[in-house]
Amino acid sequence: MKVLVLGSGAGGGFPQWNCNCRLCAGQRQGVLDACARTQSSVAVSADGESWVLLNASPDIGQQIRSHPQLHPRHGLRDTPIKAVVLMDAQIDHVAGLLGLREGPRIDLYATPCVFEDLTTSFPVLGVLEHYCGTRWHMLAVAGTQTRIDFGVAGFPSLRFTAVAIPGKAPPYSPHRREQTVGDNIALLIEDLQGGQRLFYAPGLAEVGPEELRWMHDADCLLLDGTFWTEDEMRHAGLGTRSASDMGHLPQTGTGPRAGMVDALLATPARRKVLTHINNSNPILDAASAQRQLLEGHGIEVAYDGMEISL
Repeated sequence: MKVLVLGSGAGGGFPQWNCNCRLCAGQRQGVLDACARTQSSVAVSADGESWVLLNASPDIGQQIRSHPQLHPRHGLRDTPIKAVVLMDAQIDHVAGLLGLREGPRIDLYATPCVFEDLTTSFPVLGVLEHYCGTRWHMLAVAGTQTRIDFGVAGFPSLRFTAVAIPGKAPPYSPHRREQTVGDNIALLIEDLQGGQRLFYAPGLAEVGPEELRWMHDADCLLLDGTFWTEDEMRHAGLGTRSASDMGHLPQTGTGPRAGMVDALLATPARRKVLTHINNSNPILDAASAQRQLLEGHGIEVAYDGMEISL
């Protein structure tokens, strides 16, 4: 299995276009050891020829142009992107669908909650019907159904499992204040030929016993790295919301609420990678004490263009 990190930043990317915080300003001025990041999205392939897109960020056009693996190869109009699987309906994960409108009909995999959001409050799918259109594949994670195994046409050697996880629906969703099963999923992707497994969850509000069980089954973890601390935004002067308010588990925790680093250290995965990094997170600075701590634990920080082979 081949995994290509197209974008490793949280909403707004890094540096964020309207942000002059220490990290964003330092990156622009070249005084910080930090690379620019587009908004998070990943592509997965079994053979390096055909790809499944996991989330479609608003930066999808730039991401495709920056990665030759996704360039057209056959005929005047072509794309090796054969399907899109959505983890949620957040704007930074779905707005890129509009950027795919010049291509063929999109084979789109999502839960009922996500399809509801994208046809009502944020009707992207209705707009696309006037362009390429979409072919819906419903992932029945809803109600008491908290997981489903599925395949993607054209990828017979990859098995996908969608798992409901704790998180937040988008601010525009009617489910924002009360979590509904299917608002947020993670994916366990298994290469049926070699047996290797990837667990992907760019948005994760909590790691409980159930999430840990899924993480234990994976050879590679590609997980939510949005914030370093719970009150990071407030301390940076960038907002009043906490990591919990925004549906993310920070890397470090206090009291009974352990952070993502503790969760990762409790798993046997060979590769442990953080993605969806917010512009306020000090791990963006490769010289920071926080980054050195992660490296000491064998935890990697994803970057745009990162390639993982399993």
